[in-house]
Amino acid sequence: MQVFWSRGYHGTSLPDLLEATHLSRGSLYAAFGDKHGLFLRTLDRYIDDALARLNTELDPHKPALDGVRACLAGYVDRTSGVAGKRGCLVVATAMELAAHDAEVKKRIGRFFTALETQLAAALARAQAAGELAAGVEPAAAARLLLCVLEGMRVVGKTGPEPAVSHAAVQSLIDRLVR
Repeated sequence: MQVFWSRGYHGTSLPDLLEATHLSRGSLYAAFGDKHGLFLRTLDRYIDDALARLNTELDPHKPALDGVRACLAGYVDRTSGVAGKRGCLVVATAMELAAHDAEVKKRIGRFFTALETQLAAALARAQAAGELAAGVEPAAAARLLLCVLEGMRVVGKTGPEPAVSHAAVQSLIDRLVR
C-alpha cells in the first residue's frame, strides 16, 4: 500500500512491489495475479480501513452532530501537515485511473457512495433531533460535505495550516446547524 500510495499506480514498478512485499515474482503473481490485482486488493484495504474509521466517527448510537464534527475534524487532521502533503490514495487513484479503469471506478464510487450515505444518515438523525438549520436537506448537505471533504484532500497537498481548514469546516457547520 505504501508504495502505491507514494508513487501512484503507474509510477510503481514490479521491482518496487517485489522489494516491498518480500515476494518473488512467481509468488506475487500466484498470490495476486498481477500488479493490477495487487493494486485492487490494496485499494480495497485502504477503502475498508477508511470506512471502518467513518463507522466509528458516525456511529448511529452517538449524537449525530458530534459524529459529523468528528468526521470533519478527522479530515482536517488527515489533510494537514505531512499527512496532507502525502494525500489520499482514493483521491490520487481517482485522478490517475478512474476515468479509464472500470474496476477502480467501481471501488472509488463505492467509497464515495458509502461516505455520502453515512453523512446523509447522520444529518437525517440531526434533523430529526431538531439540530439542523431550517431548509437544510440531509441528502443535499451530505453531497456538499462529500465534495468539501474530498476537495480538502486535494487542497491538503499544498500544505494549508490546520487552523485555516478548521475555520472553513466550522464555517460550513455553522450554516448547517441551528
